[in-house]
Amino acid sequence: MKVRIGIDVGGTFTDAALINNDTFELVSTAKVPTTHKDKAGVAAGIVQVLREIMEKNQVKPEDVVFISHGTTQATNALLEGDVVKVGIVTIGKGIEGAKSKSDTVMGDIPLTATKSLHSENKYVESETEAFCQNAAEAVIRLQEKGCEAIVAAEAFSVDHPENETKVSEICQEKGITATATNEISKLYGLKVRTRTAVVNASIMPKMLDAANMTEYSIKKAGIQTPLMVMRCDGGVMTVDEVRRRPILTILSGPAAGVAGALMYEKLTNGIFLEVGGTSTDISCVKDGKVMVKYAEVGGHKTYLTSLDVRTVGIGGGSMIQIENGKISDVGPRSVHIAGLDYEVYSDSADIVDPVLCAIKPTDTDPDYAYVQCSNGKKFALSLAGAANLAGYVKDEDYAKGNVEAARKAWKPLADNMGMSVEEAAKEALRLSAVKNGKVVKALIEDYNMDPRTIVLVGGGGGAAAVVPHLAENLSMKHRNAKNASVISTIGVALAMIRDTVERTIANPTQEDILAVRREAEERAIHSGASPETVEVSVEVDATKNMVRAIAIGTTELRSKDLTNRKLTEEEIRKKVAEHLNTDIKNVYTAAGNGMMYAMQYKMERKKLFGLIKSVSKPTAIADEEGVIRLQKKNGKVYMTDGKNWENALLRAVDNMTDYNDGGKTLPNTYLIFGKRILDLSGLLDEAQMKSLAEVELAAVREDDQLMILTSARTD
Repeated sequence: MKVRIGIDVGGTFTDAALINNDTFELVSTAKVPTTHKDKAGVAAGIVQVLREIMEKNQVKPEDVVFISHGTTQATNALLEGDVVKVGIVTIGKGIEGAKSKSDTVMGDIPLTATKSLHSENKYVESETEAFCQNAAEAVIRLQEKGCEAIVAAEAFSVDHPENETKVSEICQEKGITATATNEISKLYGLKVRTRTAVVNASIMPKMLDAANMTEYSIKKAGIQTPLMVMRCDGGVMTVDEVRRRPILTILSGPAAGVAGALMYEKLTNGIFLEVGGTSTDISCVKDGKVMVKYAEVGGHKTYLTSLDVRTVGIGGGSMIQIENGKISDVGPRSVHIAGLDYEVYSDSADIVDPVLCAIKPTDTDPDYAYVQCSNGKKFALSLAGAANLAGYVKDEDYAKGNVEAARKAWKPLADNMGMSVEEAAKEALRLSAVKNGKVVKALIEDYNMDPRTIVLVGGGGGAAAVVPHLAENLSMKHRNAKNASVISTIGVALAMIRDTVERTIANPTQEDILAVRREAEERAIHSGASPETVEVSVEVDATKNMVRAIAIGTTELRSKDLTNRKLTEEEIRKKVAEHLNTDIKNVYTAAGNGMMYAMQYKMERKKLFGLIKSVSKPTAIADEEGVIRLQKKNGKVYMTDGKNWENALLRAVDNMTDYNDGGKTLPNTYLIFGKRILDLSGLLDEAQMKSLAEVELAAVREDDQLMILTSARTD
């Protein structure tokens, strides 16, 4: 059996998941304490958990086809202020140099209330024969001031990187870590680019040591497949890339769970909630893509694209706030902060003559509920206890506890409120749903999602304590992920290689767009993706003069598709009907190529007492396994072949182009061939669509069947 191994290095524990590479099913898990204080650092724990899971399942090193780990090291380094001082070599010329000096002075970037990232600057004139000598002296001066890493920064280096490269080479000769701003981002904006590079440089020495040690340990275990590391955008990258751009691992913790939701749960459109003991990380998946944004460090924008994760201080361990003996709120403090035991994970025999009491975990906190028992024991009232009492936690859920114990602990509070225990529990759940629901609604609005077809997917150990009631409160569908408690570790094992290239280009030509696409594809392949698996989506943002290409691929051609059961067209229609919230008799197949199906139904709405009738066609693209790969509120579907796709594409786009005083707005446009979906929606004109499609369809034969889906740009 060929396997994939994912290792998630957390603050307390290091977890491992073993996945069957053919079926994607979870085979086994393992857990060891994270080895922060070991001479080898967290690498020691990685080796330990790796050895344990391989020995337990009799896995040979040659059976491991993919190994990846997620780490909070970079994030923790910033949170704890464990960074080095950074020297900035500013390169410029003449009058322009004065602005460059101003734009590259970072000073102290605050990381915590008491710790900051410190930096120093030295300016070097570029257009002199002594540039290299002066740059070397600048590096020496910065080292003398305690700088342990260097950033080379020059305006427009994204177009002309030579000077930044020279400074990096000087640093390499001197044995000092260095980052060139053009290596971090290809976007204009010297200030933001420099800030991003400074953050990257500040954690490089620590991350280099960790990366080297971890890679060595994996190779020592006999595993020859390259070690991959989790990125903050939900993909993975090589250790070599970590050495160059460790900043990409910042905020990667929540990304692992989303990767699990995408690959393991096959989430296409929905909200993923990873519920821990203290908080819930909420993120959005649309059209099979995670939604990302530019991250901030110390309140300052960077060019680091990370998962758009919104954290709410509500988790399975959240305590119940009380005022005058009644429930007033839930969270943000959790049970472990108060140093109490969970009521729902205790023996009911230990809860004897409970009396309602209040505790302030910290001096500035409000009152939180707990019960004092006659035997001297104390138990906190928790959200997990409320969910168990209210019947939302199933026997197979990780959050399942002792309902009888929870009932005894909650009774004094319920009596005080003049309610049953179940009613009091539901009141706590209602208050928690208000907080989480506000964030879910904001994500739906921000990314223009259709609430009717969204599913809430719960992950993490506390999923059952939060998600089922929240979905009920929002009148939305939900499911908790299989093996929800280890979904992040599974996500690490199943994550795909991903890279993004962003370039500032005003009025980009077809050649410009194809060049950015090619660069993204090459990066993904360089990071270990098999060329045959790489898919690239391109977006042109005219308002920011930016072209963005995202390349996604895997390390090998998978046989998974051959092993899964293919559904009949009728079974797929049933799944689509459930997803679109309509009766199966309303759903019909608009087009299909044998591997993918475009299914629709006709929805009529009447306005003004029936005088005006609007008709739309909700559309879903489903694969032969019944997985919804794409959905639109109102779509038009066309069939064509490999010979005539160009004309068919132009006609389909023209039929749904919106012409107005401001010009024309092209529709969202997708080309479906085989099991691939080519997203052309981010492009500005038909010529760009055609040139990009030509590259993607180079291997398509004349008789191959293709589908085209269009929908309004606002859909």
